[in-house]
This record gives sequence, C-alpha cells and structure tokens, in this order.
Amino acid sequence: MLNKRPRDHTVGLSTVVVRTRDWFRQAEKDFQHAKRAVDSGDFEWACFAAHQAAEKAVKAMYQSIHVDAIGHSISRMMQDLPASLKPREDLIERAKELDKHYIPSRYPNFHPEGAPLDYYTAHEAERALEGAERIIEFCRSKIPKDQLR
Repeated sequence: MLNKRPRDHTVGLSTVVVRTRDWFRQAEKDFQHAKRAVDSGDFEWACFAAHQAAEKAVKAMYQSIHVDAIGHSISRMMQDLPASLKPREDLIERAKELDKHYIPSRYPNFHPEGAPLDYYTAHEAERALEGAERIIEFCRSKIPKDQLR
C-alpha cells in the first residue's frame, strides 16, 4: 500500500519530512547485522536481517519520490514502482526470495516441527545477503545523491 506524502510541507502546525536518508542508513545497518549473523552461524536471523535491509532500502527509494510504502513485501513494492524506477525482473525474483524469509525465519509454528534455527543454512543466508546487497545497490543508484547525505 502506498501513501503519497509531500516533501517538507507544513500540515497544520506540523512539518512532514521525507526521511530517505534515515531509511537508507537503517537499511545499511541491518545489512551489516545480517553479515554478522552469518559469521555467528545465526542463519535464520541473517535471512531476516537481509530481508529487513532490502525492505528499508526500497522504502527509502519510495521516500525519495515522496511516497510512503506500507507493508513488508519487497517484491510487491518493487513491482509497484513507477516505470522510471522499476528494476529488471531478475531483481524482483531476488526480492521474492527475500520475501520468503519474513515470517518463517522467526516463528517455529511456520514449520512442521523444530525451530527456524533447525531449517536455515549457510547457503541460504549467503544467498539472502547477496540478494539484499543487489537490491540495496539498485536503490542507491536510483535515489538522488543529495537525499542520502
């Protein structure tokens, strides 16, 4: 779901501010957390943090065009971008892979038995990191540089 929002406009007595830089900085921090989780063998958390990093980078891109993106599906947000910002299909496919980590990486009741830590592997975590990094770099390339300073 998308909500259009003006940039730095006064609404009543309050000011609405586009927070592109805030969202992108948090995306980068979440990506670093995902890398540390892989190094620690916490593969389920690495996958979730990779998802969060990519989601926040995409939300930063939406902020840069004065739109609030609501929800957690990275692929849906990317598919809904204006044509000038829309990524190639292979990047949307990587986003779909990351979307699959949003719930099962955290909740045991998603699995028939055991906990998420029993199901996630180093290979999956590395692939999630690679996908998140590609999405973050795509978003960085589309966001005006002055909004990231």
